[in-house]
Amino acid sequence: MKPRHQRLGLVLLGLLSLGVSAWFVLSAFQQNLVFFFTPTQVTQGEAPAAKRFRIGGMVEAGSLKRQSDGLTHSFVVTDMAQRVTVQYKGLLPDLFQEGKGVVAQGRLDADRRFVADEVLAKHDENYMPPEAEHALKQAQAARAQASGAQP
Repeated sequence: MKPRHQRLGLVLLGLLSLGVSAWFVLSAFQQNLVFFFTPTQVTQGEAPAAKRFRIGGMVEAGSLKRQSDGLTHSFVVTDMAQRVTVQYKGLLPDLFQEGKGVVAQGRLDADRRFVADEVLAKHDENYMPPEAEHALKQAQAARAQASGAQP
């Protein structure tokens, strides 16, 4: 085989290995990609039914229920427009409180309840995920507009 053909073979082999490596990296990235949805988006069916995603908003006051085992919790996450029930088995973060911001990661069950495998509470007095803050502002603006439009 001529040296020219050998170089061409090496270049093609290099491109093939680069392509396979890129495919592995992108498929691993796709499997670990988790999107954020608001309760309104979840109730409207925009959230994937079979994939993991994050839901964020405020924990509705008076909605936290603990079962007798001490590890199973149920609470409602709201964006002031819609509500989604979240079930979580595990220890809640120390900063978790009713009326405060929360982000939960998990998936929807057959009853359209969100079954979380991870719950994240805000870390200081002023923090809220940008998506959740935007959704809350939109919901408050819509509520103000609706109440202003009605006599």
